[in-house]
Amino acid sequence: MTDFHTGLSKNAANYQPLTPIDFIIRSAQVYPHKAAIIYDDLKHNNLTQTWQQTYDRCRQLADGLRKLGIDKNDTVAVMLLNTPAMVECAFGVPMSSGVLCTLNTRLDINALTFCLQHSEAKVLILDSEFAEHAEIIDEAFPNLIVIHATDAAVDTERFGKMTYEELIASSDSLDNWEKPADEWDAISLNYTSGTTGKPKGVVYHHRGATLNALSNILDWDMPKHPMYLWTLPLFHCNGWCFPWTIAERAGVNVCLRQINADLILQLIAKYQVSHYCSAPIVHNMIAGGKPEYQQAITHSVKGWVAGAPPSETMLAKMEAMGFDITHTYGLTEVYGPVTVCAEQEEWSDLDITERAQKKSRQGVASHLMSGFDVFKQGTTEPVASDGEEMGELALRGNMVMKGYLKSRKATEVAFADGWFRTGDLGVKYPDGYIKIMDRLKDVIISGGENISSIEVENILYKLPAIQSCAVVAAPHDKWGEVPVAFIEIHSGSTLQRDTVIEHCKQHLAGFKVPKYVVFAEIPKTSTGKVQKFELRQAAKSLAHETPKVTASTKQS
Repeated sequence: MTDFHTGLSKNAANYQPLTPIDFIIRSAQVYPHKAAIIYDDLKHNNLTQTWQQTYDRCRQLADGLRKLGIDKNDTVAVMLLNTPAMVECAFGVPMSSGVLCTLNTRLDINALTFCLQHSEAKVLILDSEFAEHAEIIDEAFPNLIVIHATDAAVDTERFGKMTYEELIASSDSLDNWEKPADEWDAISLNYTSGTTGKPKGVVYHHRGATLNALSNILDWDMPKHPMYLWTLPLFHCNGWCFPWTIAERAGVNVCLRQINADLILQLIAKYQVSHYCSAPIVHNMIAGGKPEYQQAITHSVKGWVAGAPPSETMLAKMEAMGFDITHTYGLTEVYGPVTVCAEQEEWSDLDITERAQKKSRQGVASHLMSGFDVFKQGTTEPVASDGEEMGELALRGNMVMKGYLKSRKATEVAFADGWFRTGDLGVKYPDGYIKIMDRLKDVIISGGENISSIEVENILYKLPAIQSCAVVAAPHDKWGEVPVAFIEIHSGSTLQRDTVIEHCKQHLAGFKVPKYVVFAEIPKTSTGKVQKFELRQAAKSLAHETPKVTASTKQS
């Protein structure tokens, strides 16, 4: 047997830790004068910043944070919208050796204080939009250094120790920073939504962030110098790792403080935006935007959608506008997208209904994700590839989190049997593509029959008037549970309960047809995910009611 080990060990010449910091270094060296950041809200801000300028500012940020006492494994929390500062923090914070904690911008003060306490944050960079929290944070965390980030779009009184620009200006060295000594070192901390309890702190490492950023490129066939519009919250899984992806491609980060359909369409046309990502709600906004803004877009645009599969109606509208939409899937625990519905050439020959059915699946593992399968619950035995047998989706690979901060038990449970269990139920088709049918907790059991809420929702989305919908269980004396449909319709549209019920009867087995139809605004998270736990609470009140037409059949 040949000895391939003796005298062949790792050293500085043949082994360097993987880190996305390398991406900005290269782009600044190779493309120093190319645009890295554009911030144009068509009213107050009109900034263009090169890769060299951005690299310099990230190094200044790192130096400024170090001067404030930030060292290895110190948490730097940021509560920012999709502004240039947020892009810079994706590099500047890890360059300081700190760990970046991106906070959900819709957190209430109780959730915010929990995250700050749990993460042991030493610095908080807080946007002007959230100035109302500043005084309470000062009282609750007297040792926390608060940095005020602002721009011309928001007029508010100064708060905190200094402004973000003063922090940048405090630097007197571009060399006071470093790469990680170990690619397993933490790069960021992301908190789950916490809809069913306290949020969990998900820890990312440099290796996973690097690989996910590269996987995004491979999965999307992303060329050099893409024009990327930030419709996706940068706090969500570090923007699905796209700050690092765009740096590797030397692309342009088109920043976006507020999600507004008219502004999105205008920016896509003005800057020839080539790529964007978002939840279904934003895609629906774009599809329903003003015709004059839609018609101004004459180039091809690629979009990723996650959180829910693209509906036939949305897909048809987007295709008519020249948008190519791809469905991806991921969770906070896996850095964002780790599966992709890789489109096959022959799908283009299908009609829109058949193509939507194909493209609505979660698909196959990303290029750099090692494993993606559907297991019979409680086992590692795969379900049959028949599109019918349901099991739990599981993932494994280098793009899975380190674990949950300060929660060894939850980490061990999540990694049982060497797989990360997602809590999503799905099926596998003969072509190997996987489709989510429901969350474990969202399956409706009616008269002993399992009902997939997602299956019913997909049928509802075939009605053009429906903008958003969600199906949950309501308790029932006879059947145990029955499906309830909550429906939000497009502004100016009308829809009757009887129409909904008749439509469902044409496409679903009788026991799957919603017994109640409620027209109301659908509660969603900032990432566009429906908050079904709120709807389940609302559905409980229907338990002993006779199904009836609701008072409102038109969106207010």
